Amino acid sequence: MDAEAVRTRANDLPPEPGVYQFRDGETTLYVGKAVDLRDRVRSYTDPRSGRIRGMVERADRIEFAVTDTETQALLLEANQIKRLQPRYNVRLKDDKSYPLVAFTDHEVPRIEVTRDPEEGSVAYGPFTNKGRVDAVVKAIRDEHRLRGCSDHKYANRERPCLDYEMGICSAPCTGEIATEAYAEDVAAARRFFEGETGVLADPLRRRMETAAENAEFERAANLRDRLAAVEAFHGDGGEAVSDRRDDRTVDVLAAAVEGDVARVARLHSERGQLVDRDRHRLDAAVMDEGDDPTPNTPAAVLSAFLTQYYAEREFPDAVLLAERPDDDVVDWLEGEDVAVRVPGAGREAKLVELALKNARKRGGRTDPVGALGERLGIDRPERIEGFDVSHASGTAAVGSNVCFVDGSAATSDYRRKKLADRNDDYANMRELVRWRATRAIEGRDDRPDPDLLLIDGGEGQLGAARDALAEIGWDVPVVALAKAEEIVVTPDGPRRWPDDTSELHVLQRVRDEAHRFAVQYHQTVRDEVRTVLDDVPGVGPETRKRLLRRFGSVQNVRDASVEDLRDVDGIGKTTAERLRDRL
Repeated sequence: MDAEAVRTRANDLPPEPGVYQFRDGETTLYVGKAVDLRDRVRSYTDPRSGRIRGMVERADRIEFAVTDTETQALLLEANQIKRLQPRYNVRLKDDKSYPLVAFTDHEVPRIEVTRDPEEGSVAYGPFTNKGRVDAVVKAIRDEHRLRGCSDHKYANRERPCLDYEMGICSAPCTGEIATEAYAEDVAAARRFFEGETGVLADPLRRRMETAAENAEFERAANLRDRLAAVEAFHGDGGEAVSDRRDDRTVDVLAAAVEGDVARVARLHSERGQLVDRDRHRLDAAVMDEGDDPTPNTPAAVLSAFLTQYYAEREFPDAVLLAERPDDDVVDWLEGEDVAVRVPGAGREAKLVELALKNARKRGGRTDPVGALGERLGIDRPERIEGFDVSHASGTAAVGSNVCFVDGSAATSDYRRKKLADRNDDYANMRELVRWRATRAIEGRDDRPDPDLLLIDGGEGQLGAARDALAEIGWDVPVVALAKAEEIVVTPDGPRRWPDDTSELHVLQRVRDEAHRFAVQYHQTVRDEVRTVLDDVPGVGPETRKRLLRRFGSVQNVRDASVEDLRDVDGIGKTTAERLRDRL
């Protein structure tokens, strides 16, 4: 839309509170709120930045909804941003970056350091110093011998694993310790995380003193370092000072802005004790403040965060903030009986300082994803989707579509697809990318559009992907990464980047994960496919799986010698000869 089209549309809008959308076809580019819809939309006839001007020019229409009050407009805007994920809005994204220590909900619990505890687990933290957490958990396993293995490894064991031999697990899996005795060890470990430092410190100190008396000085030094970590854990392990006389629920929020990216750190306190921490990433593309889009500020980021975050969560009793947000946001919170304060001194100010420190944690010193965008000459590719195909000589062909957000795997956005069986990697890649592009254009994919596509392969695979994008009309940057020499293949030609560049490492992580996910799915599909092996007497489903895993395809089984076949577990001389005869 040009300035005249925006002005004409604005004249048709009512001078009332409401929410407006800039749209491009079926895509919502931006959602904004307004005290006066007519005046607010009219301000876009002369955008203050090139990015906003680009958004206006891309839009083909403006839609709106009138509300009774400014507060209703505030909430409607927040809900639409969360649901539609417009490219040019502040978009809230969780960044759970603090580890917890969890005891799983099993008859024989395991201890683990995790950012995503299993349902039913008892979790302690979060903690800011992961190195110290790891040291403490190692000390606990050394002292109380709690299991750390997965359920898969724990189940159906006939003999203890190496952890038992190393003395860091009591092997409840094979009955080396009674369940009741193991439960006592778990209870002791939990008492440490509840504040009883001596449960772990006292035995460590005794062991250190014994080692010193026996002239085992290296062991004594290691125990000394471990004891120091244990004793410091509750003292300065990243926890803020608590006041258990306070029975309120309090959220402490601070924001840090770096260009078009912002982070909000949230500390959550109950009964005076910090019980939760998280960080959230926001794309601070456009701030909608008053009558004009303004430069990004921590206050503007907090205003956007507060409305989106609490629109679908329970309110705390109080919110402590590093900056005062918009008055309409404050009025809304106070209308919900939430006390809003910007403390200047005392314990509350210390909590705000801790939140601000956490918000700034990423700093501006290193940003591999931003560096990748600069090297490729595109906007910061926060969402990168990787593609790979896998098959066995043209059979059981599948494709993977993985997603990374801000350099980390977003497994909930992984997708996979069965492809037509053919021994043609280029055609397979073309089909896979065409499938993704078609779903995006038709609005059938519930994920936001990516900022970059990464193809596992070389110039041929990249060309096939670009053909598919051009055919469907999906305008997304795309590059490829070839395995052999780690060459980055762009539409302008291949490039060799230094091996130690962080941006290359980002692409390698995405490429490797796409490959892993494709191979995993291919193996699953291959194992499900009926083959001529099923008709060979003595070859059951498990033997067939072992054969295919060993040789990769039926053709390779056919080409194998009797001696090679007998190397497979469960294949004797008779069965091997029968396979040779039948195939």
